[in-house]
Amino acid sequence: MNLDVRTITEDDLPNWVRARRTGYVLPPTPGRTELAFRRELMDLSRAQGAFDAGRCVATYRSFTQRISVPGGASVTANAVSNVSVSATHRRRGLLSRMIDRDLREAAERGDAAATLIAAEYPIYGRFGFGPATRVTEWEVDVARSGVDPRHAGPGDGGRVDYVDVSELRELGPALYERVRAVRHGLVDRTDVWWRRNTGALPMDDAPWTEPFAVVHRSAEGTVDGLLVFTADDRWEAKLPHQTATVLDLVAVSPAAERALWLFLLSVDWITSVRTGYRAPDDLLPDLLPDPRAARVVMDADLLWLRPLDVPALLRSRTYAVGGSLVLDVTDPAGPGPSSGSVGGGRSGSSGPAAGRFLLDAGPDGATCTRTTRPADLTLPAAVLGSLFLGGESAVRLAALGRVAEERPGAAGRADALLRTGRRPWCADIF
Repeated sequence: MNLDVRTITEDDLPNWVRARRTGYVLPPTPGRTELAFRRELMDLSRAQGAFDAGRCVATYRSFTQRISVPGGASVTANAVSNVSVSATHRRRGLLSRMIDRDLREAAERGDAAATLIAAEYPIYGRFGFGPATRVTEWEVDVARSGVDPRHAGPGDGGRVDYVDVSELRELGPALYERVRAVRHGLVDRTDVWWRRNTGALPMDDAPWTEPFAVVHRSAEGTVDGLLVFTADDRWEAKLPHQTATVLDLVAVSPAAERALWLFLLSVDWITSVRTGYRAPDDLLPDLLPDPRAARVVMDADLLWLRPLDVPALLRSRTYAVGGSLVLDVTDPAGPGPSSGSVGGGRSGSSGPAAGRFLLDAGPDGATCTRTTRPADLTLPAAVLGSLFLGGESAVRLAALGRVAEERPGAAGRADALLRTGRRPWCADIF
């Protein structure tokens, strides 16, 4: 079968969007609003499609992204999105052709890593991606939580105020960048993101439902936290049974974060709170007088990371303690049987992350260079992607057979260097 895989043009966009919707098992025909949104959102020079007799049967796009790393810096990543292959054309190498080209171009640009949100877990390990962050969602029974609305106000001299979404669009971007400087794993939010999530740029023909927006102001009057949530309107036997669903909650300080949670848990008529995607070590549920009132309803991987430039990636972050480590990274040049275990992937290890690297690291930063010194650890690129942000344990992965200790105790030394006091967190789907 002659399949044409190529960069799409403006004329291809309706066909491409239709293929994406088909692959995502959505009603196929896009509306005018979605097409207009896609035109504004996408860099067509980084969008690919596979065409069979003129019909688009697979989609793929990437864009430049910034991701915060431990220590407050950010690195440039090649973010992968909108991957689909129609059910009629699976297992014909279409994803391999598109992603291999895109990752090669990203490495040539000098991107330190690639990122994606995996809709299905088994697909992306063979391309060198590893799960780097997890998210947990809780449902809180407000009545059982023990929160007393009479004492739920900010205890730091600050205040909580409702704002309109137009104000949120003005206040949010600068605040979010301050949060990214103190919380690693967060990806940047573009102007298109803020307009889409505040109703200024509709994504499709569905009616916009305005959420509630709240900010926390410090005692000095500086906005240092925001909360966005919706609430349903459900009553039974003349009693409220309303669920608040958190769409966004970010804060520069733990005090602001606690104040926003306690505010939401004290809103009249709210009997249940769905937290949205939070880090597994979120302040909830333990800020509640009764933590058992918070029930886990979801726990899963979210952001996946694929190293491209290992020295640049490892130099970008800081480390909890001082020390050195020699990493022998294997990286398939293309898809292989598996990159989730040591030695997995195509033989030759000729991908962009392949090599042996000496990391000299500490709280003030790090150097990382290629070396011929004997390795302390051998690991696939995908596993380094899981370890980089500090949320995974090399000791645990060694026990799973995904990291090989070449020197006794090397995995423990890697954990001492790489693990972070707070788990990395990313809540944005892209």
